[in-house]
Amino acid sequence: MSLADDLRASPLPAAAIRALGGGEGVWIAGGAVRDAALGRDVVDLDLAVGGDPGQVAKALARELGEHAFELSAEFRTWRVVAPGRGWQVDVTALRGDSIEADLAERDFTVGAVAVPLAGGEAIDPTGGLADLERGVLRAVGPRSFEEDPLRLLRAARLAAGLRLHIDPDTVALARASAARAADPAGERQLAELRQLLAGPAPLRGLELLDDLEITGFVLPELEGTKGVEQGPNHHKDVHGHTLEVLGHTLEIEADLGRFVGEERAAEAAAFLAEPLADEMDRVTALRFGALLHDIAKPRTRQEKDGFVGFKGHDVEGAEVIGAIMGRLRASRKLTRHLQALTLHHLVLGFMIREAPLPPRRVHDYLRGTEPVTVDVTLLTVADRLSARGAGPIAAPEMVKAHLDLAREMVAAGLDWHREGPPTPLLRGDEIADELGVEGPQIGAKLAELEAAQYAGEITDREGALGLLRG
Repeated sequence: MSLADDLRASPLPAAAIRALGGGEGVWIAGGAVRDAALGRDVVDLDLAVGGDPGQVAKALARELGEHAFELSAEFRTWRVVAPGRGWQVDVTALRGDSIEADLAERDFTVGAVAVPLAGGEAIDPTGGLADLERGVLRAVGPRSFEEDPLRLLRAARLAAGLRLHIDPDTVALARASAARAADPAGERQLAELRQLLAGPAPLRGLELLDDLEITGFVLPELEGTKGVEQGPNHHKDVHGHTLEVLGHTLEIEADLGRFVGEERAAEAAAFLAEPLADEMDRVTALRFGALLHDIAKPRTRQEKDGFVGFKGHDVEGAEVIGAIMGRLRASRKLTRHLQALTLHHLVLGFMIREAPLPPRRVHDYLRGTEPVTVDVTLLTVADRLSARGAGPIAAPEMVKAHLDLAREMVAAGLDWHREGPPTPLLRGDEIADELGVEGPQIGAKLAELEAAQYAGEITDREGALGLLRG
């Protein structure tokens, strides 16, 4: 069977053919054709239609038992999505008066290939299939990046994710338009960065952003970490260290059993897979956090008597992240999550010399770092593994002590995430009646009671009252 026949026989296109009575005037285009050519499963389908995209989307939704909605009136695009089944179909009106004209307006040749739904071979006017065979990402035309500057980010994301080399002429075109990389709406930039970081090769994607000279326009704060030298605990500048932290984050994801214990690995994996915000799961947000955790080091760097320090880079980092996420129009939930990762990423390191921690100190850590306890603990592991200078925290025994304590804190954090804090033995009104306190004093007493319960110091109401009266 040919590529076109294979693609039409896959489940989503086959459903579209049934829904549309053959599919005359409809083409499968873009990523679905590319993925089929690469031997990948087709889970997202782009249909280009010569008629009304709304009618096509509704017919497909009826066939699949899902819901169709208008995604963009400006671009005449509708979407049919099945969240529980992991696929979606976008239906878009042709750009131009023919499928060839439509393909000529697309971004890269590997996505400018179409297969007629009604039958026939692939339509490939720009040589996209040959480029795929050669492993090359090439812009469809010389004005590709001028027409849509978001394609600058997409070039890095696609080349990294598909393991393609960017054509030299395309690199030159991208560099010439690099200053426009920040022109698209913030949420569109965030979506591309999310997909880049969530993809199979985020470090390669970031390298390509540098190669295309667009990092400084989209993430100038990250660009600003280059060349910022650190103290003896670190063997690289802030930028190099940041990339190593991301690399070790990927290592932790791939071998959770090693870092959290085999008995908790499955639970930790399920935790990291939880949806968080802005179409990110926790693991993608952790990668984002690794990229941004030291983002304020350039503005906090101090050197005195040969000692280099970055006092307050955790607190100022949260402020910088707020500005970045505001520019990218991120949700408040994602912004606060990333800020919390940066704000708390130093805490565990300061507790190493206290190990083994008494239960109350474990409780302090859980309360102080929630709701990012597990996430930030894993970040501290990646951070510590990336500090390989000649300073004291890089000593093998300190690294081992940190990893041992982190394993304990991940387990405690997973328990806390699943079960929550202890059920209070006394309510606030009972504390007020029994002790004659009010306002903030009640909150302080409840906090003391929770810590004591967590530590196993009290187990019943009488013990709780005795503790609070004492």
